[in-house]
Amino acid sequence: MRVDLFDFDLPDSAIALRPAVPRDSAKLLAVDPPNGLSDHVVTDLVDLLRPGDALVLNDTKVIPAQLEGIRRRQTDGDETAVNISATLHMRVAPDRWKAFARPAKRLRAGDRFSFGTRNNACAGASVDGSIESKGDAGEVVLKFDLSGPALDEAIAATGHVPLPPYIASKRADDERDRKDYQTVYAREEGAVAAPTAGLHFTDDMFMRLEEAGIERHFVTLHVGAGTFLPVKADDTDDHVMHAEIGEVSEETAQALNAVKARGGRVVSVGTTSLRLLESASDPAGRLHAWRGSTDIFITPGYRFRFVDLLMTNFHLPRSTLFMLVCAFSGYDTMRGAYRHAIDHGYRFYSYGDASLLSRADRTHP
Repeated sequence: MRVDLFDFDLPDSAIALRPAVPRDSAKLLAVDPPNGLSDHVVTDLVDLLRPGDALVLNDTKVIPAQLEGIRRRQTDGDETAVNISATLHMRVAPDRWKAFARPAKRLRAGDRFSFGTRNNACAGASVDGSIESKGDAGEVVLKFDLSGPALDEAIAATGHVPLPPYIASKRADDERDRKDYQTVYAREEGAVAAPTAGLHFTDDMFMRLEEAGIERHFVTLHVGAGTFLPVKADDTDDHVMHAEIGEVSEETAQALNAVKARGGRVVSVGTTSLRLLESASDPAGRLHAWRGSTDIFITPGYRFRFVDLLMTNFHLPRSTLFMLVCAFSGYDTMRGAYRHAIDHGYRFYSYGDASLLSRADRTHP
C-alpha cells in the first residue's frame, strides 16, 4: 500500500509532553466499527469490558538506554575525538548491543567510545568500549569493556531515559520521566521504549478490574528504538521492520487459550503485546509458548489470529503503528476516529490519551 495513505495533519499542540495525572484519568476513545465512537476516560475500562475478558500486558522494563559521550580514534599517532550519542535498541550478547548512533558518518569499526563523559550521571566514571561493526541507517554494534550485570549497572548509572523524538525535541528528559515512562508492572529489563498503553494503569485500577472478573496476564516484548523510526519508503512493501525480542510462557499461552475457549475476549494492552501474540499464534487461532525475535509488520489486509480488542495510544502519521490500527479496526474507521480525536482535544503519542479498538472483522454480542 502507498505510505501516503496513512498521512494526516496533526496540530503540534496535540502532542502530549507529560502524562495525565493520575495516570488513569486520561481520555479513552472507544472505537467499535459496527457501532461507531464513544468518549470515555481510562477508568471506564472496567465498564467497557466484561467478566471473563482478559487483559494482556507487556511487562518489559525500560532501561536508560540513551547514552552520550565521545568517540576516540588514533590516526597517524594522533588522537581525535568527537561527541556522539547512541540509543541502544537490542542486546545481542552479554557485552554487545545494537544501537542507533549519531553522527553515524563520524564512526567506523574499531573506534573507541566513552559514554558518561558528557554528563554528571556517573560522577566522573564512564562506560567504554569499541565500535564492532557499522550497518545501515546509523546502526552500529557496540562492544563494551564490561559485560553482563556489571554492564547493566553501568548503563543504569550513565544513561538517561530515551524519550521519543517528538518529546525529546521539545524538552529534555528529567527525573520525573524515570517514573512516568515506566508502567507500574514493569519487571523484565530490556526495553528502550515504553509499552505506552500500559502507562495508563494504576494499582487501584487493577484492583477494580480484578473485582469485575477481568483477568490479566503478562507477556514480554523488549521494545526497540526502531519503533521511533519513520517509514521512509513510498510503499509498505519496501519498509523493513527492526526485530524485537519477546516471550510468551507456556502458562500464559494455556491461560489465554482457556479464555478464548469459554467465550472471553483477549484484550491486548498495546501494539507490542498484540504483535507478540500474533507472532505466537497459529492460523487456527491457538496461542503457543514462544520465545525469539519478531519483525511482524501488520498492515491492512492482515488476518488477525488471536487478539479481539486492542487498547492503544494515538500514533504518528505515516507510522507502522497507525497502519496496524487501520488493519485492526478498518482504514476508514480509524481515519474517522483520528479526526474525532483531534477535533475533541485528545492528546497524542507516548504520554497521550488512549483508545479501545474492536476488530473490524468480528462483532461481539
